[in-house]
Amino acid sequence: MTDDAPQPDRVEGARHPRDTPKLIGQSAAEAAFLDAFNGGKLHHAWMLTGPRGVGKATLAWRIARFLLATPDPDGGMFDLPPAETLEIDPDHPVARRVAAGAEAGLKSVTRTLNPDTKKMRKQIVVDDIRALNGFFQMSAADGGRRVVIIDDADEMNPNAANALLKMLEEPPERAVLLLLSHQPSSLLPTIRSRCRTLRLGTLDAAQMAEALDGSGVEVEDDPGALAELSGGSVGGALRLSLMGGVKTYADLVGLISSLPQLDRGRAIKLAEAAAQRGGEAKLDLLFTLLDLLLVRLARTGATGAPPAQPACADEIAVLQRLSPSPAQGRAWADAAQQISDRARHGLAVNLDPAALVLDTLRQIGQTAPR
Repeated sequence: MTDDAPQPDRVEGARHPRDTPKLIGQSAAEAAFLDAFNGGKLHHAWMLTGPRGVGKATLAWRIARFLLATPDPDGGMFDLPPAETLEIDPDHPVARRVAAGAEAGLKSVTRTLNPDTKKMRKQIVVDDIRALNGFFQMSAADGGRRVVIIDDADEMNPNAANALLKMLEEPPERAVLLLLSHQPSSLLPTIRSRCRTLRLGTLDAAQMAEALDGSGVEVEDDPGALAELSGGSVGGALRLSLMGGVKTYADLVGLISSLPQLDRGRAIKLAEAAAQRGGEAKLDLLFTLLDLLLVRLARTGATGAPPAQPACADEIAVLQRLSPSPAQGRAWADAAQQISDRARHGLAVNLDPAALVLDTLRQIGQTAPR
């Protein structure tokens, strides 16, 4: 893949997970892997699960470097001390080869460009998986360990999944496969049953600040707000920051603060901004943030308390005023489902973006207490 080709396993504008220097907030998953390695119970296939953007790919690359650079616990003449960390010195030959994309013992599988259309495929296809057979055969002669990262396994089409299942049923000798999955329930049960699972959790505000600091992206937004809006996902937080998501959410909160009287001028301005040519990603972000705002309204009424961490100034006061009771919370919950379904249908059939945004805002206004 050329340097300017799309990279489906990387947030645009951020470091590739291969180059991320530190993994934040996932010490439990790292410890579980090290326990298996040190105990001589290294499984041939691992499934790294958790919400999108919490560090699964970063952990996979850390594991890959570790496995390729670290002798087996019982593989030498001398008793080696247990490994205490997955960290490998950046100057280690393996780390340098991985950074350069020149490590013969490592293969990364992602979606690929379609040679006919020159566009990125939406799925990992069977040829992407079958190519691993050549990788294992060509690299088996030296007897070293081989590592494969599949990012992400959810994107395999049925033929690719079946091809992978055959490899998991008869794993190549000294091979370790690392499958990343945001939704493991979507995978074949037979694939899941042949993998050991490492579950990664979401990050709190302090961990988010540390992770963003090491992301290679200059982030000016409040880490606490990004943690709230992204659900504790570093990848999600980076996308939000790069696309102005925190400001957009603040604009939405400011707009609904006038309910039940909708500020039509502000609504039209927001709709026109979302409808700009080439703004499909920002339009999708707007509706994602609208969904989130409705959920936060519903939870405030249902629980009788606003979120502990506001995502923008004045949000707490707005949520409490517009969702003061369990009954109003239920009304927001019902509206959220209807509004989301209607908006997603409008996006799918390419309705005028500005009109779709205005219609959605009108529906929200109709749900507000009088």
